[in-house]
Amino acid sequence: MINDKDQSVTLRTARKKENIRRQISIFFLLILFSSVLMYWYTQVLDKEILSVKEKTEQVNQQISKYKEKADRVAQIKNDLKALDEKLGIVSSLEKQKEKHFILFKSMPDFVIPERMWLESFKTDPTGLTIKGVAFDNPTIAEFMEKLEKSMLFSKVDLKAAKMKIFQDDVMLKSFELLCQTEKTQEEGKKEDLKKGQNEQPKK
Repeated sequence: MINDKDQSVTLRTARKKENIRRQISIFFLLILFSSVLMYWYTQVLDKEILSVKEKTEQVNQQISKYKEKADRVAQIKNDLKALDEKLGIVSSLEKQKEKHFILFKSMPDFVIPERMWLESFKTDPTGLTIKGVAFDNPTIAEFMEKLEKSMLFSKVDLKAAKMKIFQDDVMLKSFELLCQTEKTQEEGKKEDLKKGQNEQPKK
C-alpha cells in the first residue's frame, strides 16, 4: 500500500508536470500568436507601402504633365515674343520706307532750279545724307534753309563743301549735307534736361 507521504509526492510531481506542460503550451501559443500578428502587420505595412508608391507615381505623372504644359507655355511665350519682335521690325521698315518715299518725292521741290543739282542720297535710321553740286555757297545755304523749313528734318548740317573742277574747267561747289529726321539720343537727353530746368518753380 502507498502511504500518504508517497501519495503527496506523486501529486506534487504530477502537478509540476502539468504546470510545465501548461507553460510550454502557453509559450507555443504566444509564439504562434506573435507569428500571426507579425504576419498580419507585415501584410498591412506592405499594403501601405504599395499605396504610397502608387500615390507617389501618380504625383510624379501629374508633375510631368504640368511640367510639359509649363514648357509648352514657355515655348509659346518665346514664340510670341519673337513674333512681336519680327512685327516690330516689319512695322519699323514700313515706316522707314514710307518716310523715305516722302523725302524723295518732296526733294525736287527743294532744289534751286538751274543753280544746283543732286548727285546721290543715302538713308539711315536717323536721317538722310545728300550729295550735290551748286554754283556757289549762297545756293547751298538757300537749299539748306528750304530743307529746314520743310519740317521733314529736325536738323540740317553741312558736312563738307569744296570747289570741284568739271568739264571745260568749270568751277562748281561740291557739297554734302547731313539731314536728321529723328533726334539722336544725346539731343533727346539735352531737351529733356532743358525742359526739366524750365519746369522748376521759380523762387
